[in-house]
Amino acid sequence: MAAPEAPAQDAQVQALRKILTSEQEALARRFRALFSLKYLASLQPPSEQTVPAIEAIAAAFTSPSALLKHELAYCLGQSRHDAAINPLRHVLQDKEEDAMCRHEAAEALGALGDKGSLGLLKGLRDDAQELDVVRETCDIAVDRIVWEHGLQSKDEQLKKSDFASIDPAPPLPQGQKAPSIPELEKTLLDTSIPLFKRYRAMFALRNLASPPDLPTAVPAVQSLARGFADPSALFRHEIAFVFGQLSHPASIPSLVETLSNQKEQSMVRHEAAEALGSLGDEEGVEDILKKFLDDPEQVVRDSVIVALDMAEFEKNGEAEYAIVPETQATSA
Repeated sequence: MAAPEAPAQDAQVQALRKILTSEQEALARRFRALFSLKYLASLQPPSEQTVPAIEAIAAAFTSPSALLKHELAYCLGQSRHDAAINPLRHVLQDKEEDAMCRHEAAEALGALGDKGSLGLLKGLRDDAQELDVVRETCDIAVDRIVWEHGLQSKDEQLKKSDFASIDPAPPLPQGQKAPSIPELEKTLLDTSIPLFKRYRAMFALRNLASPPDLPTAVPAVQSLARGFADPSALFRHEIAFVFGQLSHPASIPSLVETLSNQKEQSMVRHEAAEALGSLGDEEGVEDILKKFLDDPEQVVRDSVIVALDMAEFEKNGEAEYAIVPETQATSA
């Protein structure tokens, strides 16, 4: 007797999982499969595909690609689902894992608001032997979880963001008067204050740069670009990530300079490459990216491949950077 056919939804997740976990598939195609699974993993309210999609994403942590694994962790953090917690804790605790992946796992636990991970995060934050990028990320994640579960998050008036992402820190709250870009920049660049507060200034500036035709957009982008001089590689990489979200042409000069700097940390350069990929429809960007296809750093080369695929998507005007599921569950 033949086995019953799997429901179409199960087959869909399995097909995407097969692409994502295959080392024979092109990296750009695996990224598109990942973002399709992220869509299913993040549905609100969750569907029957949510947990299988999360499990499919976590299954790819066996890959040797640090770029792919760090993106897996990011996507799990955006799922808003407890099924993502254990795989993320496993990655964070693995001292043999790439630092970029461990940092992203810590940030993802913060995005999930997981109080049960506070002990782990605080322990790594306070470990003098731990890598700076991991310690700093754990520091921010602890503050984010405490903020989310405290009275502060309920009392603050936050400007509604144009972005659906769960950020490492919320923007600074709105006051009685409109936020001043010079004041936000001063907070952004002040290394004497906690990283969490500086990140809050960063995301407040991001929100002043969207939509791109706001009168505050270019000055906010210019303020953010000054963050590339910060001593923290984690901080610099987050500036590049924000520029990828904004896709504002005013960020191109600083992103090109960052990508071109061979002395810059690879986690920062890779984020600059992907940010340029989101600006792929701007003149000259693709040609700039192609110059780095043979970069000495693997994670930068891989990021350029993905960035060029993103640039092609931007030029073609496709609706979603993903292998869009044929059967999409509706979200509330």
